Amino acid sequence: MQDSRVGVVVITWQRRDEALACVERLLALPERPHVVLVDNGSTDGTADAVRARYPRVEVVALAENLGAVGRNVGVRRLRTPYVAFCDDDTWWSPGSLSRAADVLDAHPRVALLNARIVVEPSGVEDPIVAELRDSPVPGPDGLPGPALGSFLAGASVVRRDAFERAGGFDERLWLGGEEELLATDLITAGWELCYLEDLTVHHRASRLRDATHRRRVGLRNTLWFTWLRRPVGPAVRRTLFLARTVPRDRTSLLAALDAARGLGWVLAHRRPRPLQVEARLSVLDETQRRSTARRYVG
Repeated sequence: MQDSRVGVVVITWQRRDEALACVERLLALPERPHVVLVDNGSTDGTADAVRARYPRVEVVALAENLGAVGRNVGVRRLRTPYVAFCDDDTWWSPGSLSRAADVLDAHPRVALLNARIVVEPSGVEDPIVAELRDSPVPGPDGLPGPALGSFLAGASVVRRDAFERAGGFDERLWLGGEEELLATDLITAGWELCYLEDLTVHHRASRLRDATHRRRVGLRNTLWFTWLRRPVGPAVRRTLFLARTVPRDRTSLLAALDAARGLGWVLAHRRPRPLQVEARLSVLDETQRRSTARRYVG
């Protein structure tokens, strides 16, 4: 079942044991994908450990933590038409990569497929899956699954040329809600994003994470995206909603200050999405207001 259509990019930082376990699972897949592991400047020996144990894996050791931009680095090392992303605490089910390639082959206007996410070791679906499955985003006839307005990078397969033409993940956003900007830019360029039920990613959440910092960056990125791509009216309403609903704590205050410090950059790069794209994706505002799965903004 070796499938040369899909490569896998894994990003990791300071999680040597989890990175090793992730790579082991990927190499055991029947598709036998080319795996590129991008180490975001770890100091725990992750890169050397993966090189020593799995010489088949292409390891890129960065000097600093570039966050999601590590995925851009990995994509540039591949020549496969499709790229599956993986975090160091996620892994793909056997057959999912080939299934994704088949669907992307058959649907040339689809840029990205988001998989079903199963939480381990419980084996239950992640709460975000219901939102993906019941996405309110309207889409053209003939899509392989529900149309999406954003995605989860660690559970997605992307068309490489679409990803590269859209510029990949923005370096200023680092990591945390970085997908929304790329998703809007792909849709603006005429691509579609879909949820596909028969792709499965397993997620065993690492204990080695700073949830407070992740929430701070996620809220900052939500504000930046809002003012980079939303028209003024929706941007004001989204900002006021966040101001009313995020926890009134130090983390939220720091996130707001971070966002304010980037105001000059935001205004210089502001490019509101076309009105037809805004109308299509604005239905997500209500979903996000009701969501219990989007906790990084409180």
